[in-house]
Amino acid sequence: MFNELRPHLVELRKRLGISVASLIGMFFIMFYFHEPLLEWMVAPLNSALIEVGKKSVHAADGMVTTSQVGGAFFVALKVSFFAGIIGALPIILSQIWAFIAPGLYANEKKMIIPFIVGGTVMFMVGVLFAYYIVTPFGFDFLITFGSFKFTPLINIEDYVGFFTKIMFGFGIAFELPIFAYFLALLGMVNDKQLTEFFKYAIIIIFIVAALLTPPDVLTQLLMAGPLIILYGFSILIVKFVNPAPKEEDEEELKDEDADVLKEALGLETNSDK
Repeated sequence: MFNELRPHLVELRKRLGISVASLIGMFFIMFYFHEPLLEWMVAPLNSALIEVGKKSVHAADGMVTTSQVGGAFFVALKVSFFAGIIGALPIILSQIWAFIAPGLYANEKKMIIPFIVGGTVMFMVGVLFAYYIVTPFGFDFLITFGSFKFTPLINIEDYVGFFTKIMFGFGIAFELPIFAYFLALLGMVNDKQLTEFFKYAIIIIFIVAALLTPPDVLTQLLMAGPLIILYGFSILIVKFVNPAPKEEDEEELKDEDADVLKEALGLETNSDK
């Protein structure tokens, strides 16, 4: 059994090695640009602090701080790593496809470009949606709440981790149509199955939104709402790629299966009558 798995393990190690190498390379490139990247990441927070400062005298002194020796350096590493993952995403997706491609048909192997481009684009759409739509509302609410009593001193290390969690959460969530498309392409799901699963999907979506967003209802709804829409869009995609068989087709398939079983048992089939 191990001998059968060895070629797959060797291939997996190769793909992981290329992915890690690309991530390390992009990390060093992004580290060179970590200052403008950090300014981009902190911009929503600064905007929220300015808005809070207009509403409360105590919040006028709000600022972004660091509580660690070398905190700025470690923040630069985190920012560079976050940006490096996004920069290396096309290569990582290509390696995922290269690993699963040997098990696909020739026409399915040609879908590598849509998989890489679609996966990268949808991830970026999720990140930009989180940055321009979710974080302004979320940060404003979270910082404003209680600002009349407390002066907001935001730890930059905590903020960067908080920020990247939201960005990655939305980026991965927006991959839903891509995953649905390729699962349908492989014949693993159809539109009827997704439609029947919809009521359970809503529960799962709200659970995921609660785990990946700040602990307030507004940002959770801002994630759950688009995900529900994306799930509906995924059903339309799957219906186009791998529609569920009609009832007549299902009955024909059942009759064919029954005939095959009867032939195997030496019984009279429907076609012999």
